[in-house]
Amino acid sequence: MRTLILASTSSARRALMEGLGLPYRTEVPGVDEQVPAHLSAEEAVRMLAVRKARAVQERHPDAWVLGADQLVEVGQEVLGKPRDRDAARAQLKRLLGRTHVIHTGVCLVGPGGHHTETAEDTRLTFFDVPPEELERYLDTGEWEGCAGSYRVEGRGQALLAKLEGDRTNVQGLPMLSVVRLLRQAGFDFFARP
Repeated sequence: MRTLILASTSSARRALMEGLGLPYRTEVPGVDEQVPAHLSAEEAVRMLAVRKARAVQERHPDAWVLGADQLVEVGQEVLGKPRDRDAARAQLKRLLGRTHVIHTGVCLVGPGGHHTETAEDTRLTFFDVPPEELERYLDTGEWEGCAGSYRVEGRGQALLAKLEGDRTNVQGLPMLSVVRLLRQAGFDFFARP
């Protein structure tokens, strides 16, 4: 039996993985998430996905480990997770009425030095909502722990005017890429128990 570990405890990523029906478990990667400032958002998410996957795989060398990381880019500004409500408000004000890109890096590492990685981009355009509506959204607390300060799988979808690309990428794990990486590694999705 192959062991698959998701190097994340994100509830959104877990929900997406559950949909595959593959047995897996989660583990906190516990890595430094600082990256060199000169990296593009895509380079940064790739680097962090690799770092997370390798950190967990070092603890479980016989396991297959899936790592992921996500950043939001609007204009030339990269948005990570907000530290507090004020930071979340500032991030959302940058996104409202504009188009932004979500970059998600994914890395699968496994026994014998197996390593594959990819990055996916999705473009989103938000409605330009009034300040009082923004405050009510912030009251939901969905901004906590989310790059860009929203959850499109929750009430944040009401901010969304347009989406171009893979919606699961926005939720934290681009499942088309994940399935491709797992298939390339030999995982059987419809095995009989």
